[in-house]
Formats: sequence, structure tokens, C-alpha cells
Amino acid sequence: MADRVTVIGWDGSPLTAAARAALGAATLVAGAAHHLALPEVPHTAERIRLGSVALAARRIARHRGTAVVLADGDPGFFGVVRTLRAPEFGLEVEVVPAVSSVATAFARAGMPWDDAHVVVAHRRTLRRAVNVCRAHTKVAVLTSPGAGPAELGLLLEGVHRTFVICEELGTDREQVTILTSDKAADHTWRDPNVVIVIGGTAGGAEGGWIAGREPAAGSRGWTLPSAAYGGLMGEGELEPLRAAQLARLGPRVGDLVWDIGCGSGAFAVESARAGAAVIAVDSAPEACARTESAARHHGVQLQVVHGSAPHVLENLPEPDVVRVGGGGAAVVSAVADRRPQRIVTHAATRDAAELVGRDLTEHGYRVECALLQSVELDTRAWTERERSVAFLLSGVLPERTG
Repeated sequence: MADRVTVIGWDGSPLTAAARAALGAATLVAGAAHHLALPEVPHTAERIRLGSVALAARRIARHRGTAVVLADGDPGFFGVVRTLRAPEFGLEVEVVPAVSSVATAFARAGMPWDDAHVVVAHRRTLRRAVNVCRAHTKVAVLTSPGAGPAELGLLLEGVHRTFVICEELGTDREQVTILTSDKAADHTWRDPNVVIVIGGTAGGAEGGWIAGREPAAGSRGWTLPSAAYGGLMGEGELEPLRAAQLARLGPRVGDLVWDIGCGSGAFAVESARAGAAVIAVDSAPEACARTESAARHHGVQLQVVHGSAPHVLENLPEPDVVRVGGGGAAVVSAVADRRPQRIVTHAATRDAAELVGRDLTEHGYRVECALLQSVELDTRAWTERERSVAFLLSGVLPERTG
């Protein structure tokens, strides 16, 4: 094992005395090409071009001597330190940090970033990173080859955002470009880059005590009473049923939720309050207008699509979880064809519930059904005010229950 491993962050500024001393004593140096070209790197040291951090860590673990790893920005912030400290390598490291690329990007933009979400986009997580950009007003995306500004812009189709694209920060080729998300795919971008994604309407003051926006900021409760949405809600939107549907779906940050038959927008808003990206669909223009108004009132971001399911669903991006509030078995079947992790819907009769349940089972979903009965009481006189009965159905793909 290496006698000593020092990880040095580099942000383009001159190296500190501690960094120069560690480099001067190094017998092995790992880093990107522009790191290994630094004049402070000893000519006698073994050099490792840093591609796979795991492979480099294995070589460092076998090295007899003093090793240095150079990395852009703060190596402890979505950087190499996590991999180097993994138990399989057994490396203890010292870290000489630098300003993170995210902090530098926001500095170039002249913006605060304590209210920003920070996500990492690579081929495996690109879709989830885009969902965060759909759901939140300020997001910094640490990109990678194949998951950069162009891909972000393409997957944000239908959602207007402003991109601040910061290329090769800290180098003499640094460049900052501001454009709308629909134009990002028209250009070729140099790696590495950070994309600040801005857009939508903030729901009141953000930041202040926790980085990023507080989940479910505003009114307490997973679900809100019908008065919060102007009243006059349909049978399938009553608060007890909504609460049960939210509990079954569990929308979270990084998810894309479809709310089909969004009605008043209550379920769509409550999914967005949980941090998920939401596409709300309805065939009635007045329902779309109510949903947009509810989203503005509660300070959340969502996309409203006017059209009739199942046909309107064909061009929507892939969902993680889906609530079917209207359309019956035909719409549930079309949704199941898209293979979301979870589907929830309701039926007024046992026969209708059985029809939907059988179809979900044929699509490979594990199905649960419960009869929900709720009675709302007027607590001034303790008399019955409203009663509702519904069959709650949920389907879960067994191989994707996490």
C-alpha cells in the first residue's frame, strides 16, 4: 500500500504550499492530462492518466511510495475521494481542497447557490437528473460525456428552462454561455462542463437554513383539504383517497409522475411538493387551467398536457410512477405498456376493479386492492357530512420495487 495518499483539488489557480509540497514528494501522480502537464509534477514520478478512478485506486494501493491524485475542483464534492476511500482499496487519504466547479459556475453567473439542487448526470442517471430540472427552479448539473447540455436540452422538451453552460472552468479555454434549453442541442460542448438550469416560478423565499429547497415547503400535510384547491373536487380526488394513492406511489426527488385525469390538480401538486417532476394530463381545458392555477398558488413546478388518454401519452417521457384518475381499464392498460415502477388507480365497483386488476396482472404487475370507505364528520354537531367508497388498486413491478 502507498505510504501516503494526498488528493489535491485544482481550480485553475496557483497551487497552495501544501499542494506543492505533496507533489514534490510524490513517487506516483494520477490525474487528467491537464493535471499531469502541470510544472509541479515531478519528472521522476510514475504517472497515471485518470480514466477509471477504481483502476487508479488499485494501482495506488499496490504502490510502494507516496501517491498524489489531482482532480478538478473540490475532490470531496461528488469527486474521487469517495471512491479512493472505499473499503476494497483500504486507502486513507489527505485532502487539499479547492473551490468546487459548482461554486465556480455560480460565481461566474453572479448567483447565490444555497437554494440550488446539485445533481450528477451520466448515462445511467441522466433521466433522473432531468426530472430534478423539471421539478425545481435552480439546479446545477455536473455533466459527463454523453450526458451533457445537448442531452439535457433534448430530454427537457416541452419545459422551458434557461441554461448557463460553463465549459472548462479554471483553464485558459473557460467559456460561459447563456441560452434557452431548446437551443442546447444545436451546439457542441467541451468537457468538462457544469450546467446551471434555471426556470419556473419559485414558491416564496427559498434557502435560508438548508441547502436546496426544503421538500414540501409551505402548508404541512401530505395532502391538503379540498378548500386548498378551490373545492368542488371529484369523487376520485377526495383527501382520504389521495393520501392512500400518494402512500402507494411514494413520489420522490428524481421521479417523473404522470397524473392522468388531473382534475383540480390536487394529486399533481402534492406529488410536486414531494420533490418529484410531474406531468398532469386531462382532456378538459378547465381541468388543465385549474391545475396550472393550483401549481402557481402552491409554488411548485409541473407540466400540464391537454389531451385524451391513451393517445396523448404516446409522446410523453417515460414515467416512474403513475396515477390514473380517469379513463378506466383502457388507460391503465396503455400505462402498463410503458412499464412504470408503480401504478395506482381507483374503481367505483368491484367488477370494474377486477377488470383493471386482471389487466395489471397480465402485464406482470403484483396487484393489491383495498376497499376504502371514509366518512367525514361535522365536529360541531358530530353528524355525518360526506361519505365516499372506492376500490383502491395498485400495481408494482416485482423486479423494480426499490
